[in-house]
Amino acid sequence: MFVDSVKVYVKGGDGGNGIVAFRREKYVPQGGPAGGDGGRGGDVVFVVDEGLRTLVDFRYQRHFKAARGENGRPKGQHGAGAEDLVVRVPPGTTVIDDDTGQVIADLTVNGQRAVIAKGGRGGRGNIRFATPVNPAPEIAENGEPGQERYVRLELKVLADVGLVGFPSVGKSTLLSVVSAARPKIAAYHFTTITPNLGVVDIDEERSFVMADLPGLIEGAHEGVGLGHQFLRHVERTRVIVHVIDIAGSEGRDPYEDYIQINEELKLYNKKLEERPQIIAANKMDLPGAEENLREFRKKVGDDIPIYPISAATKQGVRELMYKVADMLEHTSRIPLIEDVADEGTTVVYKAEQEQEPFTVRRENEIFVVEGEKMEKLVKMTNLNSRDSIQRFARMMRNMGVDDALREKGAQNGDIVRIGKFEFEFVE
Repeated sequence: MFVDSVKVYVKGGDGGNGIVAFRREKYVPQGGPAGGDGGRGGDVVFVVDEGLRTLVDFRYQRHFKAARGENGRPKGQHGAGAEDLVVRVPPGTTVIDDDTGQVIADLTVNGQRAVIAKGGRGGRGNIRFATPVNPAPEIAENGEPGQERYVRLELKVLADVGLVGFPSVGKSTLLSVVSAARPKIAAYHFTTITPNLGVVDIDEERSFVMADLPGLIEGAHEGVGLGHQFLRHVERTRVIVHVIDIAGSEGRDPYEDYIQINEELKLYNKKLEERPQIIAANKMDLPGAEENLREFRKKVGDDIPIYPISAATKQGVRELMYKVADMLEHTSRIPLIEDVADEGTTVVYKAEQEQEPFTVRRENEIFVVEGEKMEKLVKMTNLNSRDSIQRFARMMRNMGVDDALREKGAQNGDIVRIGKFEFEFVE
């Protein structure tokens, strides 16, 4: 089963909790606080494995959660950090945040790694909160929650050459005669519904990977037919072989087919228009092909090479493959559409846009404080410790939450909710 798009849930491991502890050894006078920090939670890391070809494994496992860090220990001992959860994906996988649509990672090279969900840091033990004013604090943090998100995985096959064209123009037949691939061939439209890959050996030193892609129809750039499934894969190819039914056996005009396919490519992504292209005028063994070829050449001109072939009889196929190999030698350095760094030597760091620390709204008689920073602060506060709650209240006051609640009309005794935690507002 060829699977090229799937949605999965990933969650980094939570950090371990810090603890409250004091030294009590016989010969350690005034031992003081000795609660250690919690360990760091594991990351969810995607790694490219060239042995994989599809995303079919993700059909059966949709949730990936890394392990949490160990809690802190007495005597100032820190908890152990958790190991990362490694998830293997095929080359050509693009990872997209399902909520924002942002591309998180574009994984193309064997062994390439990307952290998709970060683990949380460990909570601090009470040894971290000791001060001259409070030398024996009973304050410890819970571990930071790990990052969680839904991501969409899209696989774009990594082929040097892509065969494009209308359904039933002979793309699968051409791939079957130039490689060991055995795609399904039948006399109806959309016989090919998933990409087929084949290795074409030209000589001892030259070979390339060719992809027979699903047929294209009008409106494909909007997802009509197998549109997006087709166009997603043609993005990766470095040379496009445009297969035309030059005999017009389906009753269509070959030149109109040529114009329509190129228009769909351009509407999907303008850069595909710049990709090197060869026209394979197929079905030359059928009546009317010679006459149609002469008319086709007049309309297209000399800008794009045209090779008359018959995939069924193998006429002209060898010459076409040699031309493709020659073009690949000159286009191998053209960067892919998704490439943003020069051969991995430059790393660009983009500052994340700072979000509002919190917002306050009224929901019936309850004042709701929302914000990722505030909700994380609640989760990291040990609500069973009086000292920790007092520290939480001080931090809220310093962040301006109290003033914002008063502006919204909060009075003594009103209920305030942050995440799942509810408490009374006290003046």
